[in-house]
Amino acid sequence: MEKTILHKASTRGQANHGWLNAKHSFSFANYYDPARVHFGALRVLNDDTIAPGMGFGRHPHDNMEIITIPLEGAIEHQDSMGHKEVIQSGDIQVMSAGTGITHSEYNANKDKALKLLQIWVIPNKQNAEPRYGQTTLNKADRINKLQEIVSPGPTDSGMWINQDAWFHLGSLQKGFQIDYQIKKSGNGVYAFVIEGDVTINGISLNKRDALGISDTDKLSIMADSDAELLLIEVPMLK
Repeated sequence: MEKTILHKASTRGQANHGWLNAKHSFSFANYYDPARVHFGALRVLNDDTIAPGMGFGRHPHDNMEIITIPLEGAIEHQDSMGHKEVIQSGDIQVMSAGTGITHSEYNANKDKALKLLQIWVIPNKQNAEPRYGQTTLNKADRINKLQEIVSPGPTDSGMWINQDAWFHLGSLQKGFQIDYQIKKSGNGVYAFVIEGDVTINGISLNKRDALGISDTDKLSIMADSDAELLLIEVPMLK
């Protein structure tokens, strides 16, 4: 029988440090909710707003797959693998931390806020070789479609992670209906509404709401307004 868990936007954890206003879908830093530690292999989904010129100084990660999606503005990134990059809105960045990396992330703009989603996925292999990928997405490929942006690796695109997980973005016009078929039996999907209003498997969602669905093979998605949607399909770890 299908299982669902509804995370309304207003129920997320929040940490407002002035320069950083972070909303946490799952337990993170000083926010802890034993009922919201992870959804399967999805461990973190942070919805961050970072003030002009501010950011995170160099810090370490290991054994985690890290996906960053800037929604507005641009990120200035540097890491111990030698990368010095700017990731713009419309781009996506993927890092496998593996045996260990350090990196820094700053708002590249001095005059406007940076808004981004940072997502962590628990890998299916420990101590992998650290890896970096970045690409510019074609926004036309997700108008009334589900555009695959991350898949299990390795792939030629570089936008892959060490997990049987798939990420899709959709820009859906009001009244459009589309189905999403589960890629791997036993996986679940965490659907996060970036903008607008959608109904998924009969459950209404608004901006920044999320719905975790497992024990099903299909999602039926209806756009109740023009909407931007992120789907994260992951194994349902215990």
